[in-house]
Amino acid sequence: MMENKADDNLDNLAEPPHVEAARDHALWPLILKGLREIYDPEIPVNIYELGLIYKVEILPKLENGLCDVEVKMSLTSPACPVAQEMPSWVQGAILPIEGVRGCDVEIIWEPQWNPSMMAETAKMQLNMFT
Repeated sequence: MMENKADDNLDNLAEPPHVEAARDHALWPLILKGLREIYDPEIPVNIYELGLIYKVEILPKLENGLCDVEVKMSLTSPACPVAQEMPSWVQGAILPIEGVRGCDVEIIWEPQWNPSMMAETAKMQLNMFT
């Protein structure tokens, strides 16, 4: 995602419409940054703006002050060639974040992913205007 130096509402265009996330949690910006660095190998858009991330839950802090993160996501197709690798990519982006103890990633198929789940920025990158 491009940096928004004008500080206008363009950041809203990079938000997929149906993501459930703990946006007010201190770890959220770091998790979001990590997710935006993972790209679908067949589509030149990051998995967050592509709408593959359905839910990010940051569980309450443990006694050691660390949090566990649970991610529910989908793929563009059940035949996705990186279906086995994608969860480990997400874990690899989240686990190094200071304050995170563990990360569980679950691939789900309901609701089935479709292009309406993409952020406007992703649609623009792919020339998909609705």
